[in-house]
Amino acid sequence: MLQSPSAPSTPQPKPGVMAISPYVPGKSTAGPNVTVHKLSSNESPLGPSPRAVETLTRLGPQLAFYPDPSATVLRGAIGRRYGLDPARLICGAGSDELLSLVAHAYLGPGDEAVYSTYGFLVYRIAILACGATPVIAAEKDYTADVDALIGAVNARTRIVFLANPNNPTGTYLPFDEVKRLHAALPPTCLLVLDAAYAEYVQRNDYEAGIELVAGNHNVIMMRTLSKIYGLAALRIGWAYGPPGVIDAMNRIRGPFNMNAAAIAAGAAAIDDQAHVEQARAHNDLWLPKLTKALSELGLHVTPSVGNFLLIHFPLTTGRTAADADAFLMARGLILRRVDGYGLPAALRLTIGSDEQNRLVVSALTEFMST
Repeated sequence: MLQSPSAPSTPQPKPGVMAISPYVPGKSTAGPNVTVHKLSSNESPLGPSPRAVETLTRLGPQLAFYPDPSATVLRGAIGRRYGLDPARLICGAGSDELLSLVAHAYLGPGDEAVYSTYGFLVYRIAILACGATPVIAAEKDYTADVDALIGAVNARTRIVFLANPNNPTGTYLPFDEVKRLHAALPPTCLLVLDAAYAEYVQRNDYEAGIELVAGNHNVIMMRTLSKIYGLAALRIGWAYGPPGVIDAMNRIRGPFNMNAAAIAAGAAAIDDQAHVEQARAHNDLWLPKLTKALSELGLHVTPSVGNFLLIHFPLTTGRTAADADAFLMARGLILRRVDGYGLPAALRLTIGSDEQNRLVVSALTEFMST
């Protein structure tokens, strides 16, 4: 059958796909002849659990075999660690895949999904990929505003995404506020709690979401092993949700979405809580030290409970975030530009090693005094 003169001459993606802005990860390279200190992706400065590394070295002879499609060993380790029923857990290639799975399971054309102004960029991508409409709720002081989120919900809202703590701001909502948000949602709306940085939070009024999921049919909590567990390269995410939600996600995920190395090393890392405690202690030491040091330079730092800081720079020529980024890059210090979040006057700094943290303070001291 001949094409009409106006028909496209090449395959075309479905409507809306080409309008999606691709996710841009943190940079990992700097200028020539400099030692690179990557502080742009919130990776753990302590690296992976030694148990996880040891586990990986034993996998060679098993590489010819398909992995367990149910990630049974990993779900079992997570279940033991948190006292959860493994049947209500699902694992994926990072929490990114799980966010996309829940979006594809519950969103379609005509539906809406809500997230806050500086919410994780993957939410928007996942929503648009399903043909649904993203709705942004304004924040207060770089923190999700429950009243604004509730006000954005209507009869077409199928999902509310809440990053708690939020990336890239580092702010969080107390558990009472999360419960207030959930109580205001219609029973047909799913609350997705993205708790990627939960292990770093040392606040008595915080709860990652396990309690809320346990007693409700329309809440799911996402977690990751990329941050405090130091396994970003293996892409390991997990979620705890109601049986019906987990069943829906399992029906559309790939049958072997988790590779054998991720399953085995992830289970070993979950069981190595001593390594997690070391990473948490390092973060507890440097988070306030860096906040204080950078604030004393005249920079505004958004209070953070994660393993990173959002640093706001002046708009003065020579002192802007772009100027600071270029100055730091020349010295091999790679921070994260957050222009894509609507924050062109800020950089996000991952808490690094002792040496890296001191280098950043020294470099920014020079930058602000030049």
